[in-house]
Amino acid sequence: MTMKRYAIGIDLGGTSVKYAVVASSGEVLFNGQLPAFAQDGPEAVLEQLLSGITACREYAAGEGLELAGIGIGTPGVVSADGRTVLGGAENIAGWENIPLADRVEAAAGLPVVASNDANVMALGETLFGAAKGATDVVFVTVGTGIGCGLLIDGCLYRGYRNRGMEMGHITVRSDGEACACGGVGCLEHYASTSALVRRFCELSGNGKDADVDGKDVVFFYKEGNPAAVEAMEEHWNYLSHGIASMVNLFAPQRVVVGGGISEAGEFYLEKLREGVRRQAMEVCGGDTEIVAAVLGNRAGCLGAAGLVLDKTR
Repeated sequence: MTMKRYAIGIDLGGTSVKYAVVASSGEVLFNGQLPAFAQDGPEAVLEQLLSGITACREYAAGEGLELAGIGIGTPGVVSADGRTVLGGAENIAGWENIPLADRVEAAAGLPVVASNDANVMALGETLFGAAKGATDVVFVTVGTGIGCGLLIDGCLYRGYRNRGMEMGHITVRSDGEACACGGVGCLEHYASTSALVRRFCELSGNGKDADVDGKDVVFFYKEGNPAAVEAMEEHWNYLSHGIASMVNLFAPQRVVVGGGISEAGEFYLEKLREGVRRQAMEVCGGDTEIVAAVLGNRAGCLGAAGLVLDKTR
């Protein structure tokens, strides 16, 4: 009988710090959430992060649990040794060159490892969610941006010096509009939820500041609103091209699609499947399943804990 092990999983975002005590079975024993105070800079964020860790340690002590360590999923590029946030986190002010593992280890007295948040969510879904049992997985998150994680032969792939997997910046239109990254025609600029809302507002004649979100566009689509139908069809077309490119490159067993819009219903995924089937090579994608993420907002904490608990990573 395998003994359970326990770790703290931290999911840091631009809005909140989610924290949990997780067992190696995937059971979440304790969890909570705090505001990230991302606009107030690194020290404010670190203070919130440590408050969450303190709550987890107090719970574990009260239950007599020995913690193996702390895993942290963070926006931005993380150094290859999993210890320093190098930059690239536009949603947290000043979140660059942060010796995250050193700071947290000094305060908490436990081993710490960090990774990019999209990679961590991919790991969570692979260990405990929609991709469990698979060895080769592409995980795509569709939200204000587009994030991607990749597992190859059961191992999280990060690219040279941990700087790869920016699927959101695959070029889908060589003559396209400028992207925030400095490139042009990027997938994120055309297929993110932000892009979907922007396109719907353009087509419907609403202003840029119209109080509309992705769920509203899906609702209007179901009602047959012409602008919503056109915007959704464009969204599926671009996103299908991006996913098909990943399928042709990596021939995954599964593509797991997460983010709020992926919860719109089976019709959303079926439209993606149809588009990917049209674009991907049969020899690469014939055995690929496209499925919805199942862990929801728990994926980050579970994957972060998995950085510590899963010894194959």
